[in-house]
Amino acid sequence: MKLSVVVTVYNEEDNVIPLCQKEYEALEGIDYELILVDDGSTDDTVKNVKSFANNRTKLLIFNKNHGQSTAMSAGIDMAQGEYIVTMDGDLQNDPADIPKMLAKLEEGEFDVVAGVRANRQDGFVLRKFPSKIANWMIRNLTDVRLSDYGCSLRIYKKDIAKNLGLYGELHRFIPVLAKLQGAKMTEVDVNHHARIHGESKYGINRTFKVMADLMLMIFFQKYFRKPMHLFGGLGILTFTIGMIINVYLLVVKFGYGEDIWGRPLLLLGAIMLLGGIQFITVGIIAELMMRTYYESQDKKVYRLKEVFVGQAEA
Repeated sequence: MKLSVVVTVYNEEDNVIPLCQKEYEALEGIDYELILVDDGSTDDTVKNVKSFANNRTKLLIFNKNHGQSTAMSAGIDMAQGEYIVTMDGDLQNDPADIPKMLAKLEEGEFDVVAGVRANRQDGFVLRKFPSKIANWMIRNLTDVRLSDYGCSLRIYKKDIAKNLGLYGELHRFIPVLAKLQGAKMTEVDVNHHARIHGESKYGINRTFKVMADLMLMIFFQKYFRKPMHLFGGLGILTFTIGMIINVYLLVVKFGYGEDIWGRPLLLLGAIMLLGGIQFITVGIIAELMMRTYYESQDKKVYRLKEVFVGQAEA
């Protein structure tokens, strides 16, 4: 099978039938499967899908709401296509953009093609402005140069999508997770429509979640395989400052005969020494956990793009 389209839906009873219809029309002539993941909807979303779905459509139904990342991960796990598309189920993404994105990916130069909402149909204050700030921060702090991290419409090669490791709410950082695998990415402009039916599941409060997840992504990028470089470095720095403070106080005590008991600097020096030891200990524990993570699951710290064997006689 060439293409798997994964769509996450939650309380989209008025959108799922038009969505399926648009998918079927856009993907005509392509060997595809449509995977809809219902994330615990409480309306008639499931009923409407079952009444309209064709034999290329699979519906995964969660027993409760688990969040978009988990729903997307379940759909990707079920996907069998050579290429995997992810998109939202609110009809703001346009299935008609999928064929041109597929053609771009089939050129072979890239592993991920990401959509850019060139003419975004959302409110400025609550949606566009926070999104612009988040995009700027993610680009500059992770050095993954994409224009629109909030667009869910993307297409991936199967091996990249299957190894993203989605959990929590990390769907916003899929390009960063793909980059950690060495994926080459490009962007294409895609259509974006105003929401007609239902209510948006996003709000201004997600900006704070993005900031928290961004710190995790920075850690993943720089220290996931070498946590001792972070905690050990902090530990050595903190311990050294504590030693300098305490050496200074010893000189004051025995060199000048001054009383140092009760000085705030004495307490600070002791805290810095203990803090340095704790940081180093945490680094050692983190290194052991990483070793266990890789060895217990037979994971590799590398990913081969290709293995070439020469044909000429030696």
